[in-house]
Amino acid sequence: QVQLLESGGGLVQAGGSLRLSCVARSIFIINVMGWYRQAPGKQRELVATITSDDRINYADSVKGRFTISSDNAKTTVYLQMNSLKPEDTAVYYCNVLYGSRRYPYWGQGTQVTVSS
Repeated sequence: QVQLLESGGGLVQAGGSLRLSCVARSIFIINVMGWYRQAPGKQRELVATITSDDRINYADSVKGRFTISSDNAKTTVYLQMNSLKPEDTAVYYCNVLYGSRRYPYWGQGTQVTVSS
């Protein structure tokens, strides 16, 4: 069964840190792993992505504060979030593009709340 298992969300004060993890199960030939987020009343937006050959892309709003990484097997992706701001509050979703046609698959989301 294809799964993306997310963990690490929670409540943190502004300036604090959180680390999100996402494990891909039964998903093969992963091309890209990444994190997106959706705040209430807003569209889902890209946070960061990492390709199978370690090319990384960040949203401008998180550059210098967030770091995306993956394990050697490219089945787990992490998002280290430092210097968190209240505007980072959102549901964070793990996403992968897999297979020869880059099919997208989404995790269930994990809530990140940053208090001021």
